[in-house]
Amino acid sequence: MAGAPVEAGSWARPGPQGGAAFACPSRPDVGRAAPCFARTVTGFDAQDRSMSVASLFALASLHPHLARVQIAPEQQSAAGQAEHEAHREALRLLQEQGFEPLVGGAYALKTHTGIWRDTKDLDLFLRKDQVQRALDVLARAGYRTEMTDEIWLAKAYSGPWFVDLIFSSGNGIATVDEQWRSRAAPGTVLGLQALIVPAEEMIWQKAFIQERERFDGADIHHLLRCKGRQLDWDHLLKRFGERHWEVLLVHLITYRYAFSCEKDQVPEAVMRELIRRLEQRESEPAGADRVCRGTLLSRQQYLHETNVEGYRDARETETEGWTGDRTYPVEYPDRGTHDAHRRSR
Repeated sequence: MAGAPVEAGSWARPGPQGGAAFACPSRPDVGRAAPCFARTVTGFDAQDRSMSVASLFALASLHPHLARVQIAPEQQSAAGQAEHEAHREALRLLQEQGFEPLVGGAYALKTHTGIWRDTKDLDLFLRKDQVQRALDVLARAGYRTEMTDEIWLAKAYSGPWFVDLIFSSGNGIATVDEQWRSRAAPGTVLGLQALIVPAEEMIWQKAFIQERERFDGADIHHLLRCKGRQLDWDHLLKRFGERHWEVLLVHLITYRYAFSCEKDQVPEAVMRELIRRLEQRESEPAGADRVCRGTLLSRQQYLHETNVEGYRDARETETEGWTGDRTYPVEYPDRGTHDAHRRSR
């Protein structure tokens, strides 16, 4: 179902003059002056794909009035030094070979929101066509490498430490493309200048992580609370597209529940557009195909519907290159008696 035409930039909200940090929401009893660590780099052409990490930093240094990306922290405990060195060396090697991977995970969340959580790995985002060459670079340097999942993930190990090379979401929907890089902003990670995954792409990827043991909705709430006014909502709506906008709407509704006092971080026009789409869809008849799209949200929690009830796995038609899930296989029933979900417990 097509939504109403959206004028480019129609969700944009003006930020503070001079590119200064916007006020991150704080407790009403202490006012709203607490600075948020979230920053965006403005004033350069983000579509210039020839712009390197170094040139992005050089541009920011030449224009000190521009907003800057907050530097992500590094733990300095002795126990973490070997781990950080393994992560740093992997990032350095890939940058040296011209890959310019984008840093995500805990470092990106810290950059955009100021929230830091301990992390045991380093998430680096690359296009899929770059991954095998990146693995070869790390293998020559002594890392043990593997293509963990052809849909979204490869890994590189240095002893007990590892680096995730991510090229999509686990369901194959939020695929890394050139726009991830062209929209990225510079930051500093483990002492190296690096590109940080854009907030919009973080929301897009995290929106589909709804496993029983892991749910990334809170991270989306943090990003909305600290960066909602600065997000490119046209771009974000295009990312979810005509097939997945309901997932975005659900997260926006739960955000309003979690931070009702900060609902203005999400433009009213965005909410009204998504609700308009929902109302239109409600007036339409239910789909005729017996398909379960829950498998796009969780690999495991909808196996009863596919393996016992016989619902078709939506990944077969909505995930490019899908060949099945080896860990949680979908095995359609002959007579409704097969339940791999229960058997695997």
